[in-house]
Amino acid sequence: MIHNIIQSDTSSTLTSEEIHLINIELSHVPQKSGAAIDALKIVQDKRGWVSDECLIAIAKYLEMSSEELEGIATFYNLIFRRPVGEKVILFCDSVSCWLCGCEKQKHKISEILKIDYGETTKNKQFTFLPVPCLGACDKAPVMMVGDELFTNLDSSKIEQIFTDYEQEAG
Repeated sequence: MIHNIIQSDTSSTLTSEEIHLINIELSHVPQKSGAAIDALKIVQDKRGWVSDECLIAIAKYLEMSSEELEGIATFYNLIFRRPVGEKVILFCDSVSCWLCGCEKQKHKISEILKIDYGETTKNKQFTFLPVPCLGACDKAPVMMVGDELFTNLDSSKIEQIFTDYEQEAG
């Protein structure tokens, strides 16, 4: 839900680069609202997430209600409406992954990172989120860390994945 925020001028909320990129997307659609998802992705790409202020500014720029844009933003699980870590872990909890033991792997990730769904590690490196499907059911259980898909997860594979990330960061 959108918090009570005083609407500010769009140009003071969105950067000139964000407006330029949104305008490029607007050139490809017959109605401004057709660029809603792309506009949200542009702002998120630049800022890491879409704040209430940015959502209101985007809606104003696209001549939409902020409630309509909020509905679009919250429908897509890859639009983040609150701050997230450097890497977002999208953990599939679909029927296929569940049948292949994803619950055990979820607990392993929580144990290693000391966070649960919806939480971010203290060092802001990871945010852990459930998703209904990642489209790799034949390789379940699966997860994405950032843009990288990991399949056929088991406890040792999960340990190795996060050991590798720790070594990269350190």
